[in-house]
Amino acid sequence: MTRVVFLAVLLTAVAAMAGEMQGDFLESPSEPKAMIGATYESQYIWRGFDLFRDEGAIHAMADLNLFDSGFGVSAVGHQSTSDAFGELQRWDGTLYYQNVLWSGEPLATNFRLGYVYYYYPKTNFGLTQDLMEGHAVLSWPNLLPIQGLQPSYAFAYMLPGRKNDWAQTTNPDFDHNSTGMFHIGMLDYAFMVPGLLSPDDQVVKLHGELVYNGGVSPLGANIKPGFSDAVIGASTDFVFGAARNIVVTPAVYYQFSFEDTVNTDNEFWAGVSLKFAF
Repeated sequence: MTRVVFLAVLLTAVAAMAGEMQGDFLESPSEPKAMIGATYESQYIWRGFDLFRDEGAIHAMADLNLFDSGFGVSAVGHQSTSDAFGELQRWDGTLYYQNVLWSGEPLATNFRLGYVYYYYPKTNFGLTQDLMEGHAVLSWPNLLPIQGLQPSYAFAYMLPGRKNDWAQTTNPDFDHNSTGMFHIGMLDYAFMVPGLLSPDDQVVKLHGELVYNGGVSPLGANIKPGFSDAVIGASTDFVFGAARNIVVTPAVYYQFSFEDTVNTDNEFWAGVSLKFAF
């Protein structure tokens, strides 16, 4: 049982990092009950978009599972390191429900249904306004014959949020250009290696994803629909504490950008997260 909880904590921590960065898609339906943490990244890349203009970012997060009901809430704050507490800032609030269908079967399906509100408290140099999103995430841990290899699929539909009263100018096309869908296919491979800093084994995770953008931009720009980008990455976990619930996760990622209206550059970035689960 200890090993099961240990793996659940690790996989959830990894998913919270690699996945936010595709929308805070947590994969574990049960453990842990709550998590707080922070992540530093050399760039903030979100579904292909370079949101902070090649600048580093700090992400602060909190996630709470509500009474083992499957319902949960999370909040994530994003702040540019080059403009500390300045214009480049965003807060994401999420209400979600997650559970498992056909547990223990080859077609066992972890699923998550969520609503996200993207709140911009500052002017963000006039680039955007608040946004909303509904998403569904499916993952199949037992589907493939290779242990640790897991496919996942995410569907997200984005809509404009409230008008920001502080905006001096408005983009007349923002509502249209910020409305639409994303399809994200993901493949993760998790495996154990001997511990580098402790006698316990640790998890290494390889992550890959392909993003289809239906013509939606969080910046309200005109986006050409199609496959916008593919990402590959690797991360590992260092677990500390008497309860084995403090996780440090370094990670590296590389993005192949296909659609210039989303991103004209291929991107490489790295990050490290510190999370406390309880």
